[in-house]
Amino acid sequence: MPEPIYLDHAATTPVRPEVVEAMLPYFGSRFGNPSSIYGLGREARQAMDRARDTVAAALHCRPAEVLFTSCGSESDNLAIKGVAYALRDRGNHIVTTQVEHHAVLHTCEWLERYAGCEVTYLPVDQYGTVDLAALEAALTDRTVLVSVMLANNEVGTIQPLPAIAELLRPRGILFHTDAVQGGGALDLDVNRLGVDLLSLSGHKFYAPKGVGILYVRQGTPLLPQMQGGGQERNRRAGTENVPYIVGAATALQLATEELDATNTRVARLRDRLIEGVLERIPGAHLTGHPTERLANNASFVFEGVEGEALLLALDQLGICASTGSACTSGSLEASHVLKAMGLPTGLAQGSLRLSLGKGTDADQIDRTLEALPAVVERLRAVMPVR
Repeated sequence: MPEPIYLDHAATTPVRPEVVEAMLPYFGSRFGNPSSIYGLGREARQAMDRARDTVAAALHCRPAEVLFTSCGSESDNLAIKGVAYALRDRGNHIVTTQVEHHAVLHTCEWLERYAGCEVTYLPVDQYGTVDLAALEAALTDRTVLVSVMLANNEVGTIQPLPAIAELLRPRGILFHTDAVQGGGALDLDVNRLGVDLLSLSGHKFYAPKGVGILYVRQGTPLLPQMQGGGQERNRRAGTENVPYIVGAATALQLATEELDATNTRVARLRDRLIEGVLERIPGAHLTGHPTERLANNASFVFEGVEGEALLLALDQLGICASTGSACTSGSLEASHVLKAMGLPTGLAQGSLRLSLGKGTDADQIDRTLEALPAVVERLRAVMPVR
C-alpha cells in the first residue's frame, strides 16, 4: 500500500525535527525546575525567558504579555473566565459567535450556568463570517468581553478582527480571539488584529501536544483560574513545562519565518484540490468563505453521503481526513458550524475537511482526487442519505 496521505493538519501536526532537537536537552541534562535558584534552575529559567522573547517577537508584543499554558482550550478558558471574574463588578455580558470552537462555547455556557453571566451568540452568514451589524447591536453598557475566533477550525473562514476591534476600542470592551487554527498560518501581530487576549496551541504549528500560549495585553484584568505558586507572573500556577515551552517557541519562530512561502505553496495545492473536487463530484459544495479562508483548508459537503462513512472509506485507502473538529469526532450530530451557516442538517452531515500541511505534495492531491469521486459514488449507491 502507498504511504498514507495525511490531510488532517487542522486536527494536529507532526512535531518538526528542529523542534525535537531544541527540546531534547531539557528532558535530559538541563532538567532543572525554573523556580530553583541554583545553576540547573537558572538554566531552565533562561530557556523559558528566551522562549518568551521568541513568542513575543512573533506576536509583536512585550515578553511579559506572553503566558504559557497546557493547550489552546486552557488558554481560552483562562482568557474568558479570567476576564469575566475580574470584571464581574463592571458587567456580566459576553458576546461570542455561534461558530466558535467548543473550548469557547462551553466556557461561555459554563459562565451562564454557574457564574450568572449573560452571553450573546452572534449569527454568521452563509460563509461563516460574523455579522458586524449584529455585533454592534449586541453591545451594551454591561458588555465586558467579546470573543471571536481568528479563523474557523472547520471551514477555514477568517474573521474580520481589525474591523471588530474598531467597534470595541472606543467602548472600552476587551477583545479575545481563539487563534488556535491561525497559529503558523496567519499574521499574529496582536496590534494589527486589535486584540487584548489571543490563544494558541502548539500542536497546530508543529510543536508537541500539551503546550499552549495566551497573550494578555498589559493592563488587562485577569483573575487566575489555577491556584498554587506564583508562576507566569501569578497568572497561571504550576511548574512550567520547559521542554514543551522551548518546543512551542521554536516551532512558532520557524512558522513565522516561513509563513509567506508556506502559504503560497499550500494555497496552490488547496486550490487544485478544491477545483478538482467540485469538477469531478456532482453534488459537492465548498463550505466556508471562497477567498477569506486559511491557505490549507478545503472543506466540503456532499449531497447523499454521511460524513463518518466517508472518513472510514477514505481511511481504508490510506487517506486521513476529518468531518470537522477533531474534538467532536465521536459525535454523529451535524456540525454546529455548518448549521449556523444555514446548511440543512442532512447536507451538513455529509461534511469533509481536508487540511494540508508541510508534507503535502501535488502527488498526494492527485491521488486524493483519483480516490474521492469513486468513494462518494459508491457510498451513494450502497447507503444513500436523504
